[in-house]
Amino acid sequence: MPHVELPSDLLPADGRFGCGPSKVRGAQLEALVTRGASILGTSHRQAPVKNLVASTRERLAQLFRLPEGYEIILGNGGSTAFWDAAAFGLIENRSQNLVFGEFGGKFASAAAAPWLQAPDVRKAEPGTRTVAEAVEGVDVYAWPHNETSTGVSAPVQRVQADAGALTVIDATSAAGGIDFDVTQADVYYFAPQKNLGSDGGLWYAAVSPAAIERIEGIAASDRYIPEFLSLKNALDNSRLQQTLNTPALATLLLLDEQLGWILDNGGLSWAAGRTAESSAALYDWADASTVATPFVADPADRSPVVVTIDFDESIDAAAIAKSLRANGIVDTEPYRKLGRNQLRVATFVSIEPDDVRRLIGAIDYTIERLPGA
Repeated sequence: MPHVELPSDLLPADGRFGCGPSKVRGAQLEALVTRGASILGTSHRQAPVKNLVASTRERLAQLFRLPEGYEIILGNGGSTAFWDAAAFGLIENRSQNLVFGEFGGKFASAAAAPWLQAPDVRKAEPGTRTVAEAVEGVDVYAWPHNETSTGVSAPVQRVQADAGALTVIDATSAAGGIDFDVTQADVYYFAPQKNLGSDGGLWYAAVSPAAIERIEGIAASDRYIPEFLSLKNALDNSRLQQTLNTPALATLLLLDEQLGWILDNGGLSWAAGRTAESSAALYDWADASTVATPFVADPADRSPVVVTIDFDESIDAAAIAKSLRANGIVDTEPYRKLGRNQLRVATFVSIEPDDVRRLIGAIDYTIERLPGA
């Protein structure tokens, strides 16, 4: 099918709208070449790399406004590795897992490990969310701050009736783009390839004193924990400004540059305002459209960093995405497992709000000119 040729004034300055890996700013790439020249290919046990690890930890602590006693820890692997690590070293007996998308479901699967009691899994239909409730015997309450697959966001708030349990939040697509109160979580973990504009290979977590106590307590028990998945190892190595195995140095460099950029511009409140501006433009457009509607019906649950838009059956969203891609506007396709007639657009902090507005114009222009419109 021939694509629609977009006029130049509708083309975003940068056409990357993918939900991960996400847009990496040019200044980050320049830093990779300049700063990276003296770091890439050097020992991760020496001062230059350790100082870089320390910088990312300090900047994340500043970004999240960590209170006394909280620490930033990191480890090899991404969120997938962290789910398994949590099953080994964070869940004592049983977790409650909220599932309203792919990431919540994957953590729930990891929490069904044979040495643990079966998790209390609470599922919601895609595009909606469920809420945590105190249950006797549950010692970890876990859910995503933002579900990348569906564009549903959930608040970070403790289960007040269960003070002894830990609140564990997946922040992979939220960290650095949605403001929150870190004291409402015990573990706020993420891989840095979304708002934080980095690459894969590492996970980070902001951990509370209670989480640290839990990690150390389970590590001291007779539970078998693989060295690579040991949160105690991650805690100890982080305090030494290193990881158990060789870290992805490019990931560290890109992350450090992105954190400096966000902090220099005003920190998390600035970043959250920027993502809110971009996402609101898309939601307002879809609310006003005769052929599109926000997939997440409840405005309170709509993500400010991942926008999912459904289209009327008369409009072929896949054809729109293909035509946009032919014009250099890429990765607006929906999450593959949802199988919906929709577009999914990242509005991460690196994405310019003006580019989002151009994207909206490009979508309208394409719809008007697609065959059958």
